[in-house]
Amino acid sequence: MKTRDIVVGGLLTGVSIMIPLVLAGTPLMVQIPPFFTATIAAHVPTLLAMAISPGVAAMVAIGSGIGFTLKVNAIVGARAFTHLIFALIGAYSYQKGKSYNKILLFTAPIHGLFEALIVLPFGWDLKKALLACGLGTIVHHLIDSVIAAVVYQALLKASFLKRPSSSV
Repeated sequence: MKTRDIVVGGLLTGVSIMIPLVLAGTPLMVQIPPFFTATIAAHVPTLLAMAISPGVAAMVAIGSGIGFTLKVNAIVGARAFTHLIFALIGAYSYQKGKSYNKILLFTAPIHGLFEALIVLPFGWDLKKALLACGLGTIVHHLIDSVIAAVVYQALLKASFLKRPSSSV
């Protein structure tokens, strides 16, 4: 991994930790007790990290899990730690030349599924988990994807990010 990638990854990780610390308890965090939260822009650092490298994507996803565990609770933190799965899938797809916007779309249901599954052992039935947590996460992912896509385009234009060699 390049030094630049480690530094950018560290910055994105810091942002992913700070988002729940700063936004929890504000109108920018929707909470459906006991385990569902949707914090605006919480996925943006991870979504951007997918365009850098799998290592950076993993680091930022883990940071998100740490932030939500510290500020909200361990179960919401566990949901955030599942970001590691969609982040790695997205980062490897990006490396293989897939379109960033397509990656944002096809990682949404993966993201929703794993966040829904993580709440099952804590008393949510499958229907409630899939509807409230899974569907809610997909919608939240898509909203954050719009933000990430705008930032991604700006970073491309500024030559801060590079497109993969064969965008599809």
